Amino acid sequence: MLEDMRQMALALPEDIAKAKWAGDFARAERLIHLRLEDPRTAQCMRKRLELEQEVLRRLQASYPYTEAEGLALIQKEIPDFTMAELRRWEDRDAADWIYINGVTHLQDRFYESMKKVYPEIAARAHEPAAAASTLLDDNMQAMKSAGEAAWHIRMQASLQIRDDSFQPGRKVLVHLPVPTASAVNMQNIHILHASSPDYLLAQEDCLSRTIAFEETMQKNHPFTVEYEYDSVVNYVHPLPEEAAGCPSFHTEENLPGIVFTPFIRALLNELRGSETNPLVIARRIYDYCTTKVTYSFMREYFCNACIPDYCGTSLKGDCGVQALLFITLCRCAGIPVRWQSGLYVTPDCVGSHDWAQFYVEPWGWMFADCSFGGSAWRAGSRERHEFYFGNLDPFRMAANSELMMEFDPPKRQYRKDPYDNQSGEAEYEDRGLLAEELVCTQTLLEMKKIR
Repeated sequence: MLEDMRQMALALPEDIAKAKWAGDFARAERLIHLRLEDPRTAQCMRKRLELEQEVLRRLQASYPYTEAEGLALIQKEIPDFTMAELRRWEDRDAADWIYINGVTHLQDRFYESMKKVYPEIAARAHEPAAAASTLLDDNMQAMKSAGEAAWHIRMQASLQIRDDSFQPGRKVLVHLPVPTASAVNMQNIHILHASSPDYLLAQEDCLSRTIAFEETMQKNHPFTVEYEYDSVVNYVHPLPEEAAGCPSFHTEENLPGIVFTPFIRALLNELRGSETNPLVIARRIYDYCTTKVTYSFMREYFCNACIPDYCGTSLKGDCGVQALLFITLCRCAGIPVRWQSGLYVTPDCVGSHDWAQFYVEPWGWMFADCSFGGSAWRAGSRERHEFYFGNLDPFRMAANSELMMEFDPPKRQYRKDPYDNQSGEAEYEDRGLLAEELVCTQTLLEMKKIR
């Protein structure tokens, strides 16, 4: 299934694309069926069209609100908000929308994005001011002083099928993410407890590490794992005059998430100019991703044929979308860079997160977190913005060290997220379960600084 995903890089036939973006999904489905029945259709295009059937199914679910429903949602908190205002935010591409059957529909988290990113909306909604980043700033200063940070963290992860999607007597395959030793910042990893003794644990250095359960379920119940690890990060302060070049690994495309499109090549040429120093080029790319791209909650990644182009042309995206633009531009420039993802973990917040690592001699692998760098920039913290180019805080759980890696044991059906695994995946023998069919939780049990 993951190999099939590479065909997402292929352009759709024009008639299907026209029907899709006009919101005529029934017509798009009919046109897909006609092409699948046509013996002239190439095998690679057949795979692309089969993927598009899944995209169409998920895309509609990602945009549940009509404009009237979206306005009513906003007016619960901002009673004087008008339809004219909403449409101005749509035109600014700050309220994500598509057509469905000729009617504008808004993305399921459009209002959350507006409140998160635009202070004027948050103020009108009487949204509590974002907590000061004391933990991040204190950690930054401590790392600069001590040269490193190390925290011991114990977590519990859980996945359960929602009752309305549970089917008794069906065999279920579940994958929960656990820390991977392939991420250099994950050390002393131990699995402490699992909800069933019959599990398969991937090798400790697996690039997308999971603990898997397979069961014919008669009654619905959660699958859980408890684990502990040490998160250890070193502080670096890279200077351009000390840069000594780059090796050639981790510089290739990885379709559909990392593609050197004409836009990517043109943007890189604009950012790079005549510069040859890899650290300077990487910094220019980071600055573009953090100061020009606006944070925005996203529809499912499965629904985006080319995420780097989407981010670079729309100038918006969440943590993973920003990371993929950074990764793609760096690789196109010949700078080694790789994906890393899992969780951001603090006593106040546990949530999915994505970031990147890039490689320049003599420092080797360094971190780049464009999302945290961008939020620091918006908050006016230039020191913290600088920190997240080269460095990372220790408040992480890294389960994935590369993009689109197969699990052990492999999944047989489409994943809810084909790029990595941060909260868990589940499937029946004939179909994968979507995010809205699952309840996934991550609970912090213990967190303490060890040095």
